[in-house]
Amino acid sequence: MSSEGQRASTVDVERFHVYDTTLRDGAQQEGLSMSVQDKLAISRLLDELGVGFIEGGWPGAVPRDTEFFQRARTELDLSTATLVAFGSTRKAHAAAADDELVRALLNAHTPVVTLVAKSHVGHVERALKTTLSENLEMIRDTVSFLVGEGRRVFLDAEHFFDGYRSHPDYSLDVVHAAVDAGAEVVVLCDTNGGMLPDDVRSVVSEVSDATGARLGMHAHNDTGCAVANSLAAIDAGASHVQGTINGTGERTGNADLITVVANIELKRSQQVLPAGALPEASRIAHAIAELSNLVPYSRQPYVGSSAFAHKAGLHASAIKVDPDLYQHTDPSEVGNDMRMLVSDMAGRASVELKGRELGFDLSNDHDLVTRVTRRVKELEAAGYTFEAADASFELLLREEAGEERTRFFDVESWRVITESRPDSEAVSEATVKLRAGGERAVVTGEGNGPVNALDHALRTAIGTLYPEIDKIELIDFKVRILDAAHGTDAVTRVLVEMTDGASSWETVGVGANVIEASWAALVDGVNYGLLHQDLDRLTS
Repeated sequence: MSSEGQRASTVDVERFHVYDTTLRDGAQQEGLSMSVQDKLAISRLLDELGVGFIEGGWPGAVPRDTEFFQRARTELDLSTATLVAFGSTRKAHAAAADDELVRALLNAHTPVVTLVAKSHVGHVERALKTTLSENLEMIRDTVSFLVGEGRRVFLDAEHFFDGYRSHPDYSLDVVHAAVDAGAEVVVLCDTNGGMLPDDVRSVVSEVSDATGARLGMHAHNDTGCAVANSLAAIDAGASHVQGTINGTGERTGNADLITVVANIELKRSQQVLPAGALPEASRIAHAIAELSNLVPYSRQPYVGSSAFAHKAGLHASAIKVDPDLYQHTDPSEVGNDMRMLVSDMAGRASVELKGRELGFDLSNDHDLVTRVTRRVKELEAAGYTFEAADASFELLLREEAGEERTRFFDVESWRVITESRPDSEAVSEATVKLRAGGERAVVTGEGNGPVNALDHALRTAIGTLYPEIDKIELIDFKVRILDAAHGTDAVTRVLVEMTDGASSWETVGVGANVIEASWAALVDGVNYGLLHQDLDRLTS
């Protein structure tokens, strides 16, 4: 494992280009739409990560991108990254200086412009519907014009690998034409995403030997090999790599840039980001996912919430001795954490490590560990899951440890009625009977659904005694039907997520119906929130 102290304090962003295209190619993902404000915020995060280049979009062709570059001039203050405008070579049988879209690239006022050009004979003849010689002239003219206007130019050779396979000489002509006209980098694009690492390695090596050009790699993930193909290209001499944060992009996405960079730094010991940047990767990946309105992928390499999560008891026993025995790198290198998952596969070591993670030293209390392990196995056999419900596990642990203050109220009973009337929405009414603070309360609440009505009744019943309840709100609600073959008799599991504005937590409930399961998860969630409000007061 590499450590921060072993890395240089600075990095030459020109020696190796880390080029991000989240805002352009990543934005082509199905269902993904970024506002200009989103793109500005993501640009700042990319700069924090330390990427060398941020491809902001296609000015002139996409109105939102045109606005982005206009606002970026006054609203973005990048410390590491260089903003890049993306566009295409001029139209056939015209002049680059007269092409409106080429002029729009100049009007974006970025130091670097990336041009996409055809490098596949079939695409030139059937998609562009022009001659092979005219396509080369389009490249030469556009590149030389932009260079003459003071821009650095990178060229994306679209469909390069497929084109090289069928007509290698012409694909090489494209590289020569771009370099001769002044392009600094020619990026070989696996646009269809169909290549495998060995093929990429051999093609990049052959092109490098034949042209002497500085080469880059742009990989799509249609074979699941985008990251591996990017690394293969680098092995063969490419010194420019393109990708997107979280691997977004059309179809199956692009190479995940963080995975590529983490592999280069941690596995190849080659620093390509500024010192101290890689440990920010998890935070930045999750923040960009949120801005993109995407659910972070838990099993994403390096930065996913499950990337360093351990479930099996055998693993836990080894990790207790040495975490490196079941981890390929230190999760802190990418700003992530090791997590212990408590489940029916848990052994004593899993429970002990999970307790330590939650702030409990169980190493000398074998009886407690045994009791907790037994209860976890029994509850999971009944349908519970504690993998994504740390708060429920902590309440269980505190209860088994004999702590008095784990429940802030005792429920006697509850019931809920839903009434549907013609020409009006259904209304639910819930009655909750409980004891809190030595007093008995019987409270009725209404809501737009059974769970909402129960929530209102519970809050009313304990609100005076525990005003902290006002800070706690439910932010997510997931229902899972277990044993679906039993139809309407199936057991239901509910996971709820709550927040107090400063942190969030998850609890689980299981019942014969969705309302019973929801009530159990809701009660646990409120108890956990009040418990930690209480603990915060005691320690402040």
